[in-house]
Amino acid sequence: MSEPAASRFGALREQLADAASAFADSPDALTGILAGLVDDVDRALAEELEIFPVCHHSPSSALAMARRLAHKQPKVIYLELCEDLQPLLTELRNCELPVALQAFASELDGFPAGIGPLSVIAPITEASAEYQAIAYALETPGVELLLVDRSTDHVFQWQSRPGLEPEGSGPAGDGDADGDGESEPDPAQAASQTAQAGSQTEPDEDKALHGDAVGVEIGDLRPGFAELEAYLLHHGKVRHWSEWWDQYVEQPLIGADHDTYRQVMVMIGSLFRRLRPTDAARTDRDEDRERYMWTRMREHLAASGADPADCLYVCGAFHAASHVEQFGVRSTAPFEITERTATKWRYGLIPSSHSAIEAQFGLAGGAVSIAAATWSKALTASKVTPYRLAGQSGGRKRAARKPKATVPAAAGAAVGTDRLSGFLATAARPGELDETELLGWCVDIVRLARRNSYLASTADAIAIFETSVLLAGMRNRRRPTPYDFADAAVTCIEKDVVPGRRDVRRLCEIMFGGDRIGRVGYAALPPLAQDVYDRLAPLGLDLQKRTVQRALLDLHGEPQLRPCSDLLWMLRRLLPPEAVRPIMGERRLGEQSVQESWDVAIGRHQRSIIELGYEGVTIEQVLELRLRKAAWDPRATAASALAAVEDSLLYLTNRRFTDELGARAVQLLAAERTVDDAPEVLHRIRQLLSYYRASGEAELPAWCQAFVTTGYAHYCTLLPTAFVDDETGLRQVAAMLGFLMSMESLAMALGCDRAQLELAVRQSHPESPAKVALLWAAQSQLGQLPLAQLRQRCADLLASPLTVGAFPHYLSGFVQALEPVPTLAPFVVEVLSAAFGQLPDTVLLPWLPALITTLREQAGELVPVLVREAGRTFPATLPALDSWTPPWTSAGAPAPAAAGPSSGPEIARYAMSGPVPQLLAGSPLATVAVADLLDCAAEPPANGSLTDGAPGSGHRVPALDALFDRYPVPADAAAALLGVS
Repeated sequence: MSEPAASRFGALREQLADAASAFADSPDALTGILAGLVDDVDRALAEELEIFPVCHHSPSSALAMARRLAHKQPKVIYLELCEDLQPLLTELRNCELPVALQAFASELDGFPAGIGPLSVIAPITEASAEYQAIAYALETPGVELLLVDRSTDHVFQWQSRPGLEPEGSGPAGDGDADGDGESEPDPAQAASQTAQAGSQTEPDEDKALHGDAVGVEIGDLRPGFAELEAYLLHHGKVRHWSEWWDQYVEQPLIGADHDTYRQVMVMIGSLFRRLRPTDAARTDRDEDRERYMWTRMREHLAASGADPADCLYVCGAFHAASHVEQFGVRSTAPFEITERTATKWRYGLIPSSHSAIEAQFGLAGGAVSIAAATWSKALTASKVTPYRLAGQSGGRKRAARKPKATVPAAAGAAVGTDRLSGFLATAARPGELDETELLGWCVDIVRLARRNSYLASTADAIAIFETSVLLAGMRNRRRPTPYDFADAAVTCIEKDVVPGRRDVRRLCEIMFGGDRIGRVGYAALPPLAQDVYDRLAPLGLDLQKRTVQRALLDLHGEPQLRPCSDLLWMLRRLLPPEAVRPIMGERRLGEQSVQESWDVAIGRHQRSIIELGYEGVTIEQVLELRLRKAAWDPRATAASALAAVEDSLLYLTNRRFTDELGARAVQLLAAERTVDDAPEVLHRIRQLLSYYRASGEAELPAWCQAFVTTGYAHYCTLLPTAFVDDETGLRQVAAMLGFLMSMESLAMALGCDRAQLELAVRQSHPESPAKVALLWAAQSQLGQLPLAQLRQRCADLLASPLTVGAFPHYLSGFVQALEPVPTLAPFVVEVLSAAFGQLPDTVLLPWLPALITTLREQAGELVPVLVREAGRTFPATLPALDSWTPPWTSAGAPAPAAAGPSSGPEIARYAMSGPVPQLLAGSPLATVAVADLLDCAAEPPANGSLTDGAPGSGHRVPALDALFDRYPVPADAAAALLGVS
């Protein structure tokens, strides 16, 4: 055991007390905080089990860990990571870092409904202390590695506690402030986020590699509230927290000895722990994690009999300064660990990237890349050989050392030495200016900028060099940091515009190491992903590459590629659209492409393939599970079930499963009480019926027959209500009628009664003009309303000033009626022609916009039917229009004779022969009465005949002459209408 705190940190305690008395308004409170920091450091150092505090993705932590492991060579390492992720650690050998350990659950049992799927990820980079510990334990014989943090199941158990906010998820989540490494949004991020400069013009697809998973890492250190962080950034003359940490902690500790590193890290963790907002829920969660970990470690020590002196506890610096009563191996305070839920978790490795880690944990852009560059430089300077897992890309196995005897703590001269005083008294100033390094940066960034369309030159390189030195001096640094250099490069190169995809700040990140993207090796993939890679092997593509590759499939000449095509179409159905994209070829019911062309980017979307592996063993199994889940979802409808049936026919060859989905569609249709999905139901069942009829089967499947009969009875029952219900749209009612009338012959053959439809139509009494027109069309189709009567009703609507304003709505109903009654298209063209031909501009122009809007919104897909019908009806040339007679007038009647020349008001007389003279001659008194009414007075002949000779003799009648003279145009029109020459 080390010496007591009174002698170890006595001088530091006195200095801090004097400083509090001199500068603080309330020295007692500040003295308590500062003394508490010293007590926390002493407590951590005095613990029998050595605590190694770390910060996530910190090169100084990784370097200190590599040194300590080489010197101490512990036999047991306790690591702060979710304990159920331990089986994944050995698979890291088959991966290219960075990757993330993932736990995934889609079928939940014991959690609130609607929160799934659940996912937890823990990113691993080479420049991290946890990777050094993992590589040492796995590559050194006789070393045991034990993950002691709560399980992923407990992560969400504790998240659902009353009063506890969610722990955050997804790329948008910021890093948390409590040091536990979980991506929980926190107000402390605001101060550092507002100062970040430069727009990111490059696509952010690599930042979404983690999806919406909750992030878990070791040792996230950040102030707990915005005021403290803003204060540190302001006085540190930096823009964001990553830069502050790099300047005042990372660089000073990169070459520090073990004791200095431990004391400083515990002190920082204690500071942020004591100066965080009061949040009982978050405090309870953090302390429960610490109780959990110490309980697990004591259980292992008791079971294994290991000596605490041979063990190492690697945790975040925040948890190293723990105050819980379970702290220490000698504690006897109990802690009950609750059981996991019945949720079945699946585990695997997914690719990660520097930008994904930065986005997950709220780090500044390029922070992880700069950390990786710092790590490489520190390894060269310190000549430390890092630990690597054998088989990893880019690395070599470190030679194992023989275990040596553990030196007792009391024998170590520097174990209990106070190193905090010297560290705090020394200004955090980087080393002297390295002109060679800075010149290399300037040349590289100018070269990279020119490749990205910037007009950069040697003068810009000189300007960047001088500006970097100037910025470093203004920020009290003798040596420009990568952040100073990036600011100088933006100032000197970017000017006012970004000519390409990448801005200068992004180019600086690329220069310092780029957005390194990890890759999961074939051996570490789940069985489903390996099966996909094997089945696509005939295409000759390297599916591990992140580039987009083109696959050409000649399915006629190379029929052995048909299974590859089937798999690609299933992947198209299950993966994001960018993973596999068809360029040529399509898949429809009853159709197969002869040639196909695909853009394949599976390597870029490896995470999606891996997560599919959590759901099943093969792609077919996953697709079947998803289709079944969609069909039996509580919110499923008959339309969604029919969509599942269609997908089953397209991608699977399981007739039993397809029939099962079809039977489910029948159940859902019978249970529906609304007709909102009637248009989609009609569209899908028509496609399916056409497919089955064209497939050559003797009869339709039983579920298809049941769907038609059930739908016929169902829609007949709901039709009268749908006509009068204001919430039921016109399209829905038209789709119902379309189902009933287009399926009528099949329904009759299956035993349905046509009287049910006729009765439903007779019981319908709509009030809205559009539905009234739709009902008239249905009655016309059923023979309840003759076409002549329907034409008269439309004429009455146009003639009445009370109804002409609503005529566009009637037209909308007639257009929608083309769905159930497609033979009505000529009549609709006739009605439109009559409206445009008879109505004056004063009536036509006001409701023309309403007509166009109504047709576009409610019948956009049916307007082409009208256009085609109009094209068949009207003449194709303008000269033919002059002699054209509408077919709805008197088809086949002779055209009227051309009128001869007229003198004055006189017009040519019609010969007293033909049907009109005979009609007038047969009704002389009526003709005289009409003439008198129209003020065309003429005495009737004495013999009661309008003519003084036989019909056709050419003799004229005074009354008829006067009527024709007064109204020549109507007379000509009447003659033409009746075909009188």
